[in-house]
Amino acid sequence: MSATIHASAEVLSEQIGDGTRIWQHVVVLSGARIGQDCNLCAGIFIENDVQVGDRVTVKNGVQLFDGVRLADDVFVGPNATFTNDQFPRSKQQLDAPLITRVERGASIGANATILPGLTIGENAMVGAGAVVTRDVPANVVVAGNPARIISYVDSEELALSPSKEGETSPVEFTTGGVRLLALANVQDLRGDITVVEGETALPFEIRRVFWVYNVPSEKVRGAHVHHELEEVVVCVRGSVSVVVDDGIHREQITLNDPSQGLYLPPRVWRTLYRYSQDAVLLVFASHAYDPDDYVRDYAEFKRLVSA
Repeated sequence: MSATIHASAEVLSEQIGDGTRIWQHVVVLSGARIGQDCNLCAGIFIENDVQVGDRVTVKNGVQLFDGVRLADDVFVGPNATFTNDQFPRSKQQLDAPLITRVERGASIGANATILPGLTIGENAMVGAGAVVTRDVPANVVVAGNPARIISYVDSEELALSPSKEGETSPVEFTTGGVRLLALANVQDLRGDITVVEGETALPFEIRRVFWVYNVPSEKVRGAHVHHELEEVVVCVRGSVSVVVDDGIHREQITLNDPSQGLYLPPRVWRTLYRYSQDAVLLVFASHAYDPDDYVRDYAEFKRLVSA
């Protein structure tokens, strides 16, 4: 089965996959590579150094300039704009364009602008009209100018609901091994105290303690997984949202109770975002810092858990 190309299209490339449909007034230069079963709608321009995967949909009025890489199953909405030079000048060209990557399954909304050299992570969604100035992590939804994370794709949000005498109702996670720990809490008229006494309170021996604060609300921390490290995170002031992902389930919870700790086992991807202005996050860790224990690429994490 060969590609279907409209008579008004100017397709100079011979690297067009089977089943791809190319509609009216599309221009594809000779060096471009287009995968199978793609749908290139009317009025698209594609330069030479462009790679498009399989089952990609590109809607009307999009220009894919040199350096754009669209992975399989990507959707690009109408009039979305890709750039490849941070400081363009007439008649002055870079020796090589900056590479912009849109990973598998990601979607770019209508009229969004993507700055050069960025990566849009797997399954991420860029809202219509967004201006993307930084890399977009996997599975997030971003919107606005500049684009900020507003939520996570396919993430069930769990809630801490107060019950009698200041307790909170139990939260059941389906994400492998993640659970909420009720820390020892003493309350009286002089104030509250929360106590952590080593392995009696936590499921591991504490080897490292650190705390995170003064995080701008638009910033994201975490976005990684550990091979061996275990952590318990406690929001001792303000609030922060935590997304956990074991490769099958993805859930989210907002921590805002200093007497509750969230246990994060190894091989669970964790992302922390939506920090309140006054948020302070305390972290207990089972190991000293080891950069080799981190996996920061979501695709690599998926390969790790599938193995």
